[in-house]
Amino acid sequence: MADKENDKSKERKLTPPKLPKTNYQLWVILILTAVVLFVTFWKNTSGLIEVQKSGFESMVAGNDVKRVQLYKKDAVVQITLKSEALQNAKYKLALEKNGPLGISQSGPHYYFKIGSQEVFETQYAQLKTKYPNAPDLEYEEGGGVGELLNWGFLILLLVGFWMLMRRMTGGAGPGGQIFNIGKSKAALFDAENKVKITFEDVAGLEEAKEEVKEIVDFLKTPSKFTKLGGKIPKGALLVGPPGTGKTLLAKAVAGEAAVPFFSLSGSDFVEMFVGVGAARVRDLFKQAKEKAPCIVFIDEIDAIGRSRGRGQLPGANDERENTLNSLLVEMDGFATDSGVIILAATNRPDVLDSALLRPGRFDRQISIDKPDIAGREQIFKVHLKPIKLSKDVDIKKLAAQTPGFAGAEIANVCNEAALIAARRDKKEVEMNDFQDAIDRVIGGLEKKNKIISPEEKRIVAYHEAGHAVAGWFLEHADPLVKVSIVPRGVAALGYAQYLPKEQFLYQTEQLVDEMCMAFGGRAAEEIVFAKISTGALSDLERITKMAYSMVTVYGMNPAIGNISFYDSKQSEYSFNKPYSDATAEKIDQEAKKIIDMAFERTKKLLTEHREQLEIIAKELLEKEILFQSDLERLIGKRPFAHQTAYEKFTNGVAQEKKEATASGDNGQPKQEVVPE
Repeated sequence: MADKENDKSKERKLTPPKLPKTNYQLWVILILTAVVLFVTFWKNTSGLIEVQKSGFESMVAGNDVKRVQLYKKDAVVQITLKSEALQNAKYKLALEKNGPLGISQSGPHYYFKIGSQEVFETQYAQLKTKYPNAPDLEYEEGGGVGELLNWGFLILLLVGFWMLMRRMTGGAGPGGQIFNIGKSKAALFDAENKVKITFEDVAGLEEAKEEVKEIVDFLKTPSKFTKLGGKIPKGALLVGPPGTGKTLLAKAVAGEAAVPFFSLSGSDFVEMFVGVGAARVRDLFKQAKEKAPCIVFIDEIDAIGRSRGRGQLPGANDERENTLNSLLVEMDGFATDSGVIILAATNRPDVLDSALLRPGRFDRQISIDKPDIAGREQIFKVHLKPIKLSKDVDIKKLAAQTPGFAGAEIANVCNEAALIAARRDKKEVEMNDFQDAIDRVIGGLEKKNKIISPEEKRIVAYHEAGHAVAGWFLEHADPLVKVSIVPRGVAALGYAQYLPKEQFLYQTEQLVDEMCMAFGGRAAEEIVFAKISTGALSDLERITKMAYSMVTVYGMNPAIGNISFYDSKQSEYSFNKPYSDATAEKIDQEAKKIIDMAFERTKKLLTEHREQLEIIAKELLEKEILFQSDLERLIGKRPFAHQTAYEKFTNGVAQEKKEATASGDNGQPKQEVVPE
């Protein structure tokens, strides 16, 4: 081993040092400056011929003078000849000999110096009296101002050209040459500027962390895997909805891995010039191979990884496809270097090219979904560390009241709660601040000062009471947490918060109950006022989508049968329906039957519980906000003995502690078993 290291050190010594790259941008600017200076200097000086006063008088006498300009500061008179005089041999030969650029038609052509301005003015007045066709004397300031303007324009032109070159080449400095546009824009994180985020800062993504931890272990101790015949993976694709922590996980990999880390976005390859994207891909992998072993992270890879040929005009040269082709070759081609691992993130895996997703390029696809109740609790614990909390804050209850929230939304809730508490001049953030923050994130900004008429307020109260009562007496509906008639958001005059179950499969009865609960507001309006309003817009939109999904996607309609017209890989430019017009008409009829059935069922339910509807509506008009405990006090407990997600979670953790204590584990809960 020592001999090999000595050989390598000798090779490094024998390698000639790299010569500094030529700064083409500087040379272009210098050449342009020289050309402009030459033209300006020649025009202002070399094109003029000095003449004596006697010669000037002969020009005036011959009626050859077009303009006479007196420059006061320079004490110089410049003479411009007429165009027909320039054809005269005595002027033409002299002017052609004096300058290689030819005769300037606009002039001036001759000049002479004067001693005193007053003396020359007197002499020229006498000359003009003698020769009436002589032009009038023109006065110019001369000297600093005009020359300064010319030089200022020249300097401004050069500075503008220099800034344009900087913009096109991606910055100044040694890497700012004119051909630098094909260089990669990846940011390098190594030992000098290491990322401080670690796996401890990433919560709720235990399975995904295990996958990427293994990649980090591959880079740190490759012998652990290679001695058993394993190979280091070439790439891992992080897939998940927005805000679930894909980029955060990549930052944690950068913080944990003791290897260079290149980070860039998919849009960094795209440029207005043809071939730039492919050149940047090649340059990126060239830099990565020089730093190998290393990790390259490409965020939002769908910007360049879309399926080839989709939506492209025949014969068109697609720059994005050329960039993708270059990326495919670099990831798994003849000259592939196994020391470079690619991490990529996207929330649109359905549009990616199949060649990009195959093993050998992205060996692993790591799914990062929205966290469950246990994951949300861990995420809350991470984001609540810097916040001063009151003793009444229950993290488990917060996790239960935020179903469907991603990590970014939970971070937003924690920040909003701290801001609300500071606005109220509190020393600690209390539970009601978190409740208001959750309402703020879900329903929008509360608008207590929004003026609505008493009649509108009454309609909103019965509408929300209809939702509450319908959900209270439907077995599969989500239990109500809070109902309010305080206006929120842009157009929401009422707001109801429910506590959905943590489940992934829904049966027909559950979907129908959800539709009936959504119909509660519209049905209550029709029962009480015998009229309907526009307040049920969002409810009707949700109901319609659910009904059509039951018929066309999930195969829950006996008339249509067990058929699904959903295509997960459908083309974005496909305009053809996968069924006939007769089937389309039948689908519309069946969806309408489901919607009508749900509405009639909801009306019947609310008519049977009209007394409870009136009680809830009147209480809402008086207090504006009601909680689940208020409903239990007013109309009794729900007639169904189902535990909520919070109750199941807390009961499950308590049971784990009990079992762990009995088995001698010091009462520590087993984290891998968290019932939902």
